[in-house]
Amino acid sequence: MWAIIGGSGFESFEEFEVIEELNMETPYGPHSSSLKKVKWKDEEVLFLSRHGSHHELLPSEINFRANIYALKKAGAKGILSFSAVGSLKEELKPEDLVCVNQYIDFTKKRASSFCEDGVIGHYSFAHPVDSNAVEILKAELKNLSCDVHFDKTYVCIEGPRFSSLAESRMFINWGADIIGMTNMPEAYLALEAGLMYLPFSFVTDYDCWKTDEDHVTLEIVKGRMKKNYHSAGEVLIKIVPLKIFDEFKTPSINEALMSEKKIEWI
Repeated sequence: MWAIIGGSGFESFEEFEVIEELNMETPYGPHSSSLKKVKWKDEEVLFLSRHGSHHELLPSEINFRANIYALKKAGAKGILSFSAVGSLKEELKPEDLVCVNQYIDFTKKRASSFCEDGVIGHYSFAHPVDSNAVEILKAELKNLSCDVHFDKTYVCIEGPRFSSLAESRMFINWGADIIGMTNMPEAYLALEAGLMYLPFSFVTDYDCWKTDEDHVTLEIVKGRMKKNYHSAGEVLIKIVPLKIFDEFKTPSINEALMSEKKIEWI
């Protein structure tokens, strides 16, 4: 079963028919509210609003470990992640879809692993997004109403503030293509738990590096979310029926532990 995580602008999808409201206890505390099993067309999927039902959680307040635990225990095998991002490249325009395959983690205070309390492991994050899955996405995500870009790098910052001009220029020099606040440690935790993770990032702005554009504001972001929401629906139509998580084995952190103790729920 796919799990869909919706970020800013994707807190709900009108086409979803709620089958069951889920409120699961986790070893890591409460997951974001609004975890549901829903029916979408002829498919059953899980849906989690990353920031809560009313967008009440700041990026650093999201309990990423609890979210991934809850989705795994509810039967997810893969995650389709939707988020709003800023662009660090001229060619990545507002309302474009960017499918990244690399990350730079610039967060500072988030629990980023299920390893703790004597569970010691080191898991490769060299290729965060399955390359075979990316090739399938390239074939399927054609003829969308938005331009789609692949093989890009996402830098994740703590937030909730946007970048300074110096930071924005630094991220560009590092080789980042887009900037957001929520894919880390979500992507890493999903892989630790053995879940395929496919990120779909929709551009709303040019951060603050582009001097001939208005610097990013909340008003600019909100103004471009409606088009991005429509494009996200097009992605769901293409991808949800494809159970590509069954075609590729995603190892879990238990296969990379140095200690004898296992993470039982994984």
